[in-house]
Amino acid sequence: MTSSIIEWLTSASSWQGDGGIGARLLEHLMYTAIVLVLAAAIAIPLGLWVGHTGRGRWLVSLANALRAVPTLGLLFALVLWLGPRLSGELYFLLPSVIVLVLLAVPPLLSGTYAGVEAVDPAARDAAKGVGLSSGQVLRQVEIPCALPLMLSGLRSALLQVVATATIAAYVGLGGLGRFIIDGLAVQDYAQTAGGAVLVALLAVLLDLVASSVGRLVVSPGLRADPTRATRRRTPLRRSTAPTTGDIA
Repeated sequence: MTSSIIEWLTSASSWQGDGGIGARLLEHLMYTAIVLVLAAAIAIPLGLWVGHTGRGRWLVSLANALRAVPTLGLLFALVLWLGPRLSGELYFLLPSVIVLVLLAVPPLLSGTYAGVEAVDPAARDAAKGVGLSSGQVLRQVEIPCALPLMLSGLRSALLQVVATATIAAYVGLGGLGRFIIDGLAVQDYAQTAGGAVLVALLAVLLDLVASSVGRLVVSPGLRADPTRATRRRTPLRRSTAPTTGDIA
């Protein structure tokens, strides 16, 4: 079985044409990028506002409640509802994008809100004390300090979208999920397993890229190990036990 999967992945015919691995990979990346941009445009400003003002915390709870909605069921419901009103590629694309955006918003919103709310109040007070306005405090203090949790939410949303975009193939969307659905339809298990391997590899690769970007944009002080910093700041206590010379 493993040899057949490797043969399918390395076969030239698997990479050629509009239905080849290269084309499907680009489709998957395109859907992921579209969804993340739309979700970030909604969730990040909302999370910054909630964390900065302390208002509308119920929006975060509502967004997290959306995670309990069955993704596949919601996808079919939107296709049945929006399908008669759409034509062409929008028939498959729009319902899938809406569902994936709803899936990506909660981790982005939660990460942004939690990051801003976790900023040390003393840092806010110091910034206001030197004359910074509320907007300047948000841009120059809260957002830089919140970046680690914001990027953590982004990574979580990225992995969920990459994995869940696979099920959109059930309603006719492209992407790597087509290999899994089409392989099952014709009982080509090498193609099915190969498609699953490609999705997993893509998720791991994108997570590594997101992690590398995080190390570049986050301040080294915010990435430092707090326990190690504490050990550096803790002075060594001098032993009070008597020495041999003292006893003599």
